[in-house]
Amino acid sequence: MPGVSMAGRMPLAVSALGCALLALAVFCLFGLGGMAGGAPAVAASSGSSATGVHVGVASCAGSTCHGRQEGDGRVVRQDELMRWQEPSSPTGAHSRAYAVLSNPRSQAIAQRLGIGPATAAPMCLGCHSDPGTRGARFQLNDGVGCEACHGGAQNWLASHYAVGATHAGNVARGLVDLTRPMVRANNCLDCHFGSDRAGQFVDHRIMAAGHPRVSFELDLFSTLQQHWDEDADYARRKGRTSNVKMWAVGQAMALDRALSLYSNAKLGQEGSFPEFYFFDCHTCHRRISDDADFRSTAVANPTRPIPSGMPAFNDENMIMLSAAARAAAPGLAAKLESDSRAFHAALATDRTAAIRAAAQLKSTAGTLANSFAAADFGRAETFAIIDAIASNAISARYTDYEGSVQAVMAVDTLLNALVNAGQVGKGSAQAIRGDVNRAYAAVRDPNAYRPADFRASLGRAASAIRALR
Repeated sequence: MPGVSMAGRMPLAVSALGCALLALAVFCLFGLGGMAGGAPAVAASSGSSATGVHVGVASCAGSTCHGRQEGDGRVVRQDELMRWQEPSSPTGAHSRAYAVLSNPRSQAIAQRLGIGPATAAPMCLGCHSDPGTRGARFQLNDGVGCEACHGGAQNWLASHYAVGATHAGNVARGLVDLTRPMVRANNCLDCHFGSDRAGQFVDHRIMAAGHPRVSFELDLFSTLQQHWDEDADYARRKGRTSNVKMWAVGQAMALDRALSLYSNAKLGQEGSFPEFYFFDCHTCHRRISDDADFRSTAVANPTRPIPSGMPAFNDENMIMLSAAARAAAPGLAAKLESDSRAFHAALATDRTAAIRAAAQLKSTAGTLANSFAAADFGRAETFAIIDAIASNAISARYTDYEGSVQAVMAVDTLLNALVNAGQVGKGSAQAIRGDVNRAYAAVRDPNAYRPADFRASLGRAASAIRALR
């Protein structure tokens, strides 16, 4: 199947099915934003909206800066703006974030919510535009511009291209250090999962109005947005990206963020109900019938000790984190498993018990994030994680759609990481593309998802990758 060509560090094209799935997930940022309030209980996104005036995309767009038509710059490509504006691929998704608020779907969502035009609604603009303090050249219709990720440029715009400038010096002036996996994850999760700042939380009511399901995987989504080349000069200034580390840290930080927001009294409840945004959609949204011979499509999950019929907390990141811990932090794997089970069990007790268990699980996720950030992920560790994802112990947890989507994205990400590191040949990886595509096909339609079929397809994909060892 034809794939989307990824410039930069990703030599192996993502499959057409994979791109379709990822396009849906990328659109989660651009369907309609959420709403939240109060003082941040979650760590801010490393300063992207907290420090420095945002001077606007136009300030970066000169032909001597990032506005060239060809990537022929001596130090950086200098065609970054053109890549950011790419109209037909996920690479340009951030630039389209504001414009999508005018499409029929967004208008319909805004009408159902009664918030007026989506293009002016605060609950949308928190993620569909740059939420920072705005300078004179800032344009709302730029969407998610440079500074939404790199931080307000007021204090580092001039210094970052000065002779003798260093990356560390720019970071000291307010540039967000996206080379650090934990910093990047914290930054991206503000919109790709949610924060407690105004306009950055997609609650269940917004999703019921038509907002797409939110899903995120740090390394693969970073690849879709990549506008830089990791050449020798980049490595000298900033070091090399470890794709596996980025993936593993992203999983830990995503769980940390979910538990932080769930524990926030202003976000975790919606009237007399829990905020269902945090729960697995398909544990409730299943086919209903009064026929006497009706058979439930629910499959028992061995790591969720909750009564049948209760909604389950979305555990997609718990599952991936468990696989990563088994391979890369075995000393913490059993604790993660125990804390995850305790949290699920506490959800069936009361909110007080759930918040207490969430704090324990959050602490373990944070410990794993720090452990992964300091670890070296080599060829053996990468293959071990792929094996763990498809192992009997982990695959038994693929009972619902969300966790299965995360699993197939992980297998694809880790395969590409092996190729990027020169540990698996491009031709060899391309030869098993069909096996990965079939795993994507098993999660193409959430309403047609079948756990047994997915487990089998994921197992075949992992087996094909294992043969490359």
